[in-house]
Amino acid sequence: MTETKWRQGELIEVEIVDLNDTGDGVGKKDGRVIFVADTVPGDRVLTRLLHVKPKYAHGKLQEIRQPSPNRIRPSCIVADKCGGCQWQHVNYQLQLEAKHNRVLQALERIGGFAQPPVTPVLRAPEAMGYRNKATYPVGTSGNGKFIAGYYQKNSHKLINLNHCPIQDIRFEPLLKRVKQDIERRGWTPYNEKLHQGEIRHISFRIGRRTGEILLTIVAKTLNIPGIEEQAQEWLDHYPPLVGVMLNQNGERTNVIFGSDTRCIAGRPYLREKFAGLEFQVQAETFFQVYTETAESLLQIIQSELNLQGNELLLDTYCGIGTLTLPLAKQVGQAVGLEMQVKAVEQAKLNARINKIDNVTFYAGKVEELLPKMGLNPDIVLLDPPRKGCEPQVIETLLTSKPKRIVYVSCKASTLARDLKLLCQDGVYNITMVVPADFFPQTAHVEAAAFAVLSQIDLGSKPFTKKSNFKFVA
Repeated sequence: MTETKWRQGELIEVEIVDLNDTGDGVGKKDGRVIFVADTVPGDRVLTRLLHVKPKYAHGKLQEIRQPSPNRIRPSCIVADKCGGCQWQHVNYQLQLEAKHNRVLQALERIGGFAQPPVTPVLRAPEAMGYRNKATYPVGTSGNGKFIAGYYQKNSHKLINLNHCPIQDIRFEPLLKRVKQDIERRGWTPYNEKLHQGEIRHISFRIGRRTGEILLTIVAKTLNIPGIEEQAQEWLDHYPPLVGVMLNQNGERTNVIFGSDTRCIAGRPYLREKFAGLEFQVQAETFFQVYTETAESLLQIIQSELNLQGNELLLDTYCGIGTLTLPLAKQVGQAVGLEMQVKAVEQAKLNARINKIDNVTFYAGKVEELLPKMGLNPDIVLLDPPRKGCEPQVIETLLTSKPKRIVYVSCKASTLARDLKLLCQDGVYNITMVVPADFFPQTAHVEAAAFAVLSQIDLGSKPFTKKSNFKFVA
């Protein structure tokens, strides 16, 4: 049979059958695959082919010929333009199913696991208004107005926002005021092509339980005329605001924050309640963006570990101690490793605030610290960045053989890759993998995998595939 030739610019009608890792719809026609953004499984659409390869193509949605039953009206009026999230047009239940399948398929295809024990997704308490941090690039509109928002999908065109339904609603009054005051002051937005201008980003962070807000202005220079006076005006005008930061990033880079952050009004941290503890969180340090879902996942980890109070727990990539400290209250001794020195300083401070004295934090690269420490932990918590664990980390764990490993991952493919290495030759068995929805309305999915060392008696409550928690699919 002669293969039908596809041409760039051609219009093709296709039915969408799946969602891919980046959130695009997946259609199949003539034995090939077409990826189409802004589509939903069940849609029949007309798409214009943009990038054509022998086995697949990317298309641009032209017309929805027949909408899917799972297609819904987006909450955001610029959802079809803004690149901040991908799935506001997708029914939330289908979002959860797609994320479950993503984790399952990664474990099967990349990890080589047959029938991996993946639970239904731990769903978010609320699918909107959940983000405790928002960072907006800034620019100038066609009529010269100062704007802030997100970039249009697949472009560098900035979409101005005054309302974003996935952010904490308490940011909105302050965002509007900050944009107006920056324009009134005559501060200019940064132009990355010319490397000119002053203001690069506006960033907010909120304590979901306390309501305290930090505002950070990211600028090319610290010499912003009138910034101290303006910062104090913001504090006086908006009581939830507890601190205004100025961060300098003078490099030609797409990295948001520079290395120098100064508090110019108020205090340099907000207070937050998490898992019954009080945390101080600064503007640029890592803290999970969905506070409530992170707490629910921690509860599952605590339940599955069934800690007896005498264990040695090692938390790698521990950040400011978000997971380390609640777990430290249930073990004999805890150790945290973290590359960012500022995060380690905050972790130590948070331990003192909560009067937790059985935990020690070390600053340095995990792959360098871990082989030198000579620890024999009972439990290791892995929570690496998207790239996953460095090979030296996996090698050290295969040598030291902790009885239990909990791997919290923000990328399914690297989770599957690392679990495959841990389970090679039957050293570890995966007993449960819990996907968790930290980012509703986006294609992003987190997961916690539980591994147990083979042929080890774990006492009265071993890891099992059956969880004490009730998951809502």
